[in-house]
Amino acid sequence: QEQLVESGGGLVQPGGSLRLSCVASGFSLDYYVIGWFRQVPGKEREGVSSISSTTSDGSTYYADSVKGRFTISRDKTKNTVYLQMNSLKPEDTAVYYCATGRYVLSRRWADLNEYDYWGQGTQVTVSS
Repeated sequence: QEQLVESGGGLVQPGGSLRLSCVASGFSLDYYVIGWFRQVPGKEREGVSSISSTTSDGSTYYADSVKGRFTISRDKTKNTVYLQMNSLKPEDTAVYYCATGRYVLSRRWADLNEYDYWGQGTQVTVSS
């Protein structure tokens, strides 16, 4: 069966780093836009970053709040998308989800309704 699994979350001090992984089983991520979203209790899920399909131009997108600190990338051989998170802040604390979208317009990259399949999420906690 098709699966999408996030991992790499945990507890880290402010200024620290984590690398999240999104691994697909049963299908290839090559044809999909991959988005990272995050959510905290009482707030709407928000887009963090996305990367376009390998059959497209491979463009990357970032929320203003994470630009310069987070980097999204693909490892095609491992069918995996990563989110490298540096200089973490307490405001980054959230459950992080990866998701796939087949026909996501670049201007809609952060719209969660454009994504079709979601992982279960991984908790990131930034605290001293």
